[in-house]
Amino acid sequence: MQQAWDKYERLLENLRGLGRVVVAFSGGVDSSFLLKAALEALGPENVLAVTADSETYPEREREAAIALAKEIGSPHLVIHTSDLAIPGYADNPVNRCYFCKNELFSHLIPIARERGYHHVVFGAIADDLGEFRPGLQAAKERGVLAPLQDVMLYKREIRFLSQKLGLRTWDKPSLACLSSRIQYGERITREKLSMVDQAELFLLQLGFRQVRVRHHGQIARIEVPPQELAQVVEVADLVVAKLKEIGYQYVTLDLQGYRSGSMNEAVTAG
Repeated sequence: MQQAWDKYERLLENLRGLGRVVVAFSGGVDSSFLLKAALEALGPENVLAVTADSETYPEREREAAIALAKEIGSPHLVIHTSDLAIPGYADNPVNRCYFCKNELFSHLIPIARERGYHHVVFGAIADDLGEFRPGLQAAKERGVLAPLQDVMLYKREIRFLSQKLGLRTWDKPSLACLSSRIQYGERITREKLSMVDQAELFLLQLGFRQVRVRHHGQIARIEVPPQELAQVVEVADLVVAKLKEIGYQYVTLDLQGYRSGSMNEAVTAG
């Protein structure tokens, strides 16, 4: 993995050229690695991690982000936002992530200016270039930088480097906002977000690590890695009972297993 280390050195060099940065920090694999690199390149006096706490962000992830920022020695600010208050967002169009990222950056950019930071950076990676990612357009329009993408760091390399740098997020399951679980065109509400959050938390408590509960009206479509499908079947009665208690009428298991952005398949197929 010498190539990964070479990219890391270029990343540090690029970050040093940015002066002082605000890092959009969710606590996921990519933003945690970016924050760690920024701290090494610039020092904590020149870095501010900012986490946006909204209806689409699970409370457990907010608490994990707070703990991690403290653990790696980063100044950290939690701001409170409302994705559902963004005009057009709750209608759940296919470019929903554009609205979300645009709103996030509209908060982070003033914070950077007011506190004397020169740039806002976020954790987009090389893998994102080949996927449907409307949020990248919002970043481009706002002048928000993607240092990991600039040096073409891929997820597998970020996990490798994170482990070597001692970040406990190196093997953390991929994250995405709760809205990504609701099929495009179906209105997003607090109730639906809560249903998804409760259902996924239950499955996590059962021991599954990489889980998605996709919301299709009355139907819950569960995704876990293919090798764990049989384990869900083993506890099917328990899972069905809990998800029906949460509010779902039907509970299904996706036989293709977990894959990032599966709701986008209908979009890209068109």
